[in-house]
Amino acid sequence: MNFKTADITRYLKQPDIKIKCIVIFGTNEGMIADYTKQFAQTVCPDLNDAFKVAQLSMDALEKDIGLLYGEYNARSLLGGRRVVIIKDGNNNLTTHLKNLFKDNSSDTLLIISSSSLNTKSSLVTLAKDRDDFALISCYDDREENIYTAAREFFVKNGITIANDAMQLLCSRLSNDRKASLNELEKLTTYLGTRRNVEINDIKTVIGDTSSASQEDLCYFIAKGEIAKALEAYQELLNTGEEPISLVRSLTYHFEKLLNCIANMEKGQSADSTVAALRPPVMFFRKADLVQQLKIWKKQTVLDVLDLLYKCERQCKTTNFPAEEILSYTLMQIGGAARRLSR
Repeated sequence: MNFKTADITRYLKQPDIKIKCIVIFGTNEGMIADYTKQFAQTVCPDLNDAFKVAQLSMDALEKDIGLLYGEYNARSLLGGRRVVIIKDGNNNLTTHLKNLFKDNSSDTLLIISSSSLNTKSSLVTLAKDRDDFALISCYDDREENIYTAAREFFVKNGITIANDAMQLLCSRLSNDRKASLNELEKLTTYLGTRRNVEINDIKTVIGDTSSASQEDLCYFIAKGEIAKALEAYQELLNTGEEPISLVRSLTYHFEKLLNCIANMEKGQSADSTVAALRPPVMFFRKADLVQQLKIWKKQTVLDVLDLLYKCERQCKTTNFPAEEILSYTLMQIGGAARRLSR
């Protein structure tokens, strides 16, 4: 079954023994590694414990799949539950997993992580369809994901942080979970015995690793700042971002605008509807989002969403380069924003 953020949080606090296998996939390798560690530690906090933790590579399993059956059905010499972790899993596991879990009473937790699987992979489909599997997708963090991950890190480590320091921190973190966690660990080391983060700590320790983010692209193009949007777009492509991922971020942004417009039609002001968004909009984005709500109306947002749906379909089905298809779509949306703002 698909695990959303609330399901993940609930499981990490109180693991459900009915979940026998967790499949973690997506393009954000840092997030995949982080979730793999967190879920494994619900069974054994020390992942170097050879009695309770077994780590298998896909290369080894393709040479001898018996390793999977042996490790999954093994019992800890010291008692207690075990966890088996498979890195870089692929569709070759699908049939074996069906056999492995057929009438199997072992309480071992199996975790499979992979950045090569996608939503059409048979292993992903299996995890989605079974009630005793958890499927977790990991894609680049949006700003609200960065905020949530940082907040959870501080709570876990008993650290407090003022709201203004938190906002500055999130503006400097990367949308790659691994890079962000490295920065947070560095900040913790810098604090030493102190348990409160202040703005000067952020300025001293955390470099601006955000670079051009998907959020930058969305905000630039929705304001009609075409040159800045195309520059951010090229930088994102240079860092390995896929056009489809960017299309979906743009779709998410305009769906957020549509939701705000719906609230405004009920009598709310632009400021109040933006302030009420959950997760909250970063403080340095609020004015921009309010400005966009003055530019865009319900029908024009629906037109943009239709354009983005067509763009995604063309990226997947035509022989034209997806980068060029999205570039043209960005210019169409940016041009519309400019006309509407006059």
